[in-house]
Amino acid sequence: MQASQTTLREIIQGDKQYIVPLFQRPYSWKKSQWEALWNDILELCNTENPRPHFMGSIVTMPVSGLPEGVSKYLLIDGQQRLTTIFILFSALRDQAKDTNKQLAEELHNKFLINQYQQDPDIYKLQPTQVDRKSFYSLINQEEYNNNQSIKQCYVFFQKKIRQINLDFGKIKQVISSYLSIVSVVLSTEDNPYLVFESLNAKGEPLTQADLIRNYFFLRINTEHQDDAYNKYWLPMQQTLDVNLTEFIRHYLTRDGVEIKKDEVYFQIKERMIKRDAIDYLQDLYKFSEYYAKLLDPLKENNLKIRCYLERINRLEQATVYPFLLNCYHDYEENKLSEADFISVLQILENFIIRRFVCNVQTRGLNRIFSVLYSQVSKESNLAHANFVERLKLDLQNRDYPKDAEFQKSLFDVKLYGAGRSKKGKLILESIEESFNHKEQVSFDELEIEHIMPQTITKWWQEHLGEYWGITHDLFLHSLGNLTLTGYNSESSNGDFNQKKEILINSHLEINKYFKNQETWKREDIERRSLDLAKIVLQIWPYFGNENLINPPKTKIRGTTPKQLKIFGKEYTVKSWRDVVETTLNVIADLEPDKFEDIIQQFPRFISRNETDFRRDTRKLENGVFVNVNLSARDINAFCIKAIETAELSTEEWEVETTS
Repeated sequence: MQASQTTLREIIQGDKQYIVPLFQRPYSWKKSQWEALWNDILELCNTENPRPHFMGSIVTMPVSGLPEGVSKYLLIDGQQRLTTIFILFSALRDQAKDTNKQLAEELHNKFLINQYQQDPDIYKLQPTQVDRKSFYSLINQEEYNNNQSIKQCYVFFQKKIRQINLDFGKIKQVISSYLSIVSVVLSTEDNPYLVFESLNAKGEPLTQADLIRNYFFLRINTEHQDDAYNKYWLPMQQTLDVNLTEFIRHYLTRDGVEIKKDEVYFQIKERMIKRDAIDYLQDLYKFSEYYAKLLDPLKENNLKIRCYLERINRLEQATVYPFLLNCYHDYEENKLSEADFISVLQILENFIIRRFVCNVQTRGLNRIFSVLYSQVSKESNLAHANFVERLKLDLQNRDYPKDAEFQKSLFDVKLYGAGRSKKGKLILESIEESFNHKEQVSFDELEIEHIMPQTITKWWQEHLGEYWGITHDLFLHSLGNLTLTGYNSESSNGDFNQKKEILINSHLEINKYFKNQETWKREDIERRSLDLAKIVLQIWPYFGNENLINPPKTKIRGTTPKQLKIFGKEYTVKSWRDVVETTLNVIADLEPDKFEDIIQQFPRFISRNETDFRRDTRKLENGVFVNVNLSARDINAFCIKAIETAELSTEEWEVETTS
């Protein structure tokens, strides 16, 4: 990058052409900006010894690899400013031609055009496609009516020049020699995106997709630009809109190399060096149609595939998109059958759901899914239909929870709240669908209902018993305490009998469970959790080798902890009370902001006020008190929920015990 202070004369004169990135937003300066520029010019004209006046900066990048002729620069920043100057010079030329023909010719031949070049190199500025015809008509002194902004700017300066009694040559000299510009010229190794962001922080940001679009069309012959734009880029841009940059990142990642968000432009530039730009754009467009279906499954005509795409979409795990782009392409090219493509979607759903329930960290999934297709394809032959089996084998070794761990986590997992409710509702809907209704159930108007309500009333406190607070904190958002209903507002905080009456009159099979239920206490919630967990295990069965299933990591009852392993460190502990104290101290150190959420969500376990608990507390390193008058089982459950609330991984928390 080279930055220097210069004048407009140095910027404009000579055989140069500044290319405004194609199809960007059009000329948009208004009267307030024109007025400010004109007032600066007048002030300089009326000053006896004017000093250079800084009017801003322009950022350019040389366009390499083009035929000899004018020196071309991509105008990354400053297009509005420079376009205005050219319009102003046009107005000054047209006012001067009757009284100072020599000045008018100088302005035209030196400041507005490259005199000895042919169209389109003759123009010193090549505006956006939207502005081009009007701007060129202005330069050529032809009639122009189809761009109001450019016309209004010209008329504004034309009137201002007529109103003043100043020598036209003086105005030209001030504009060309005393309006100071900082010219920033980027090298091919500079990051134009970052430069634009820093210089244009208050303006409309230039996206990676903008840079990519501009690069494409600089490599496409002018004769073919409009056709390529209308056929490929415009439909892609209209369909994906704000998702365009992320699509291109996922498109690049599908080749097996993980791409960071700020590297998209350089990566595609590097890959296009030996490729024909139109062929590459055509391929990009083809994959954009698959991507549009991933974002909006209603665009998929196959109803079976649409159904599973909608389920994947609800899991909000975009890291699978690079892998799915390849699978979609194989399906569209008849290399992957409809049945196998659906199997792929089912396997991914299974994988994501099990990891979510078991709170396996999503860190690393980008890498897994960027290389997954190439690894599975390498070890399989699509023509012999073993791609699906190879996929199962590969994912089995990617922190894919086995049945024992999955079932145990289903008992405790939080299925309601930020980032969890959508997946929780999908799990409940899937349970309802597992009853195989003859008529399809519509879930659109249904909501998640807490049987033991979120706000505890006096009735519920008495019903739940002495340890109602512990039960509420631990089991409120658990599988056993949740169902689906269309009468969420009616049931609200009602007692169990009121809720039961509404639920048993529901048409949902999942709610028939409550018909013979007389109470709703901790043991009732636990029992239903176990019953529903058995159904969930059938909906998302383990697709790996069942013989490798291990028992749950931690046995609780009748054990004494001796060591706690948490986030890469080991701590000696002698009791479950030591476990909860140490766990909370570590969380408070790693995630102090999230620790505040734990205090708010679990007031019966942890508080800043020691008097909130009747007996047996321990003071943490940050001064907060934790209730340790708890069973080993409740301490274990609370530690897991605290880790989940802090958005850390329970996979990195393990208690070694002795019997």
